[in-house]
Amino acid sequence: MWNIDDFIAYVKIEKSLSSNTVEAYINDLSKLQAYLGSIGSTATPQEVTSDMLFDFLVYEGKQGIKARSQARMLSGIRAFYKYLLMDNLIDVDPTSLVDAPAVGLKLPDVLTLHEINELLEKIDKTQTEGPRNVAMLETLYSCGLRVSELVNLKLSDLHPKEGYIKVRGKGSKERLSPVSEEAIKKIKLYLIERNKINIAKGYEDFLFLNRRGKPLTRQMVFIIIKKLAEAIGLQKKISPHTFRHSFATHLVEGGADLRAVQEMLGHESILTTEIYSHLDRSYLRETIIDCHPRSK
Repeated sequence: MWNIDDFIAYVKIEKSLSSNTVEAYINDLSKLQAYLGSIGSTATPQEVTSDMLFDFLVYEGKQGIKARSQARMLSGIRAFYKYLLMDNLIDVDPTSLVDAPAVGLKLPDVLTLHEINELLEKIDKTQTEGPRNVAMLETLYSCGLRVSELVNLKLSDLHPKEGYIKVRGKGSKERLSPVSEEAIKKIKLYLIERNKINIAKGYEDFLFLNRRGKPLTRQMVFIIIKKLAEAIGLQKKISPHTFRHSFATHLVEGGADLRAVQEMLGHESILTTEIYSHLDRSYLRETIIDCHPRSK
């Protein structure tokens, strides 16, 4: 077995990666080791070659692992070798000569404003959880939150007078996100109902609670959205992340600067945000025609 304890400590403490990402890295390296063992190799991390890594990805592909998953797996292995190189434990990074499988550009599903309104209107406001679900979806769309950021939102993170909320994103990084007046209004209505709940000890500061007074789970948010989509006969396959995609798309279509959208989404790299620049070709074409000196 390879000793990866120092690498795991590095990505947890110094890189502040999420537990899900760390677990994925461990699984990636375990799969690589298992593959090497299956071909009779006892190679240490320092002895692994580019050819071995390439053959590993080919093997995974034959097992039915899709290109996108292979690319993510290679990303985890690259992180490990980047650490070894940085710590002077290797002289050459074998992953530098291995190209990730082509996955193509997959544009995310996006809801129209009409569809978002339909989903919100379908929520039964007479039910105890009605005001909560309305406030939850308004906040998702208003702030472009990840589902993990939504379920971990605290009362102390709300600053309605200033018009923003504090969001704890990936790697415990914090950002300030402007919040719409409509979302603030719906949150205030929900708080009236929330105050009637017997809140479980230790969860007093969590904003969105279930009937037992504990924070909503990611799975429950998925279920709520799926049921609403079915109720209105929506043909698109949607999830909480669809609201985040819709938030970003509508901003870009409305003329928002890509850097501002990057800041709002909490993307570390502008490259991650640039997918939204492909979503409305007509808008981009009009922008170029209006702004390019050759068009005047």
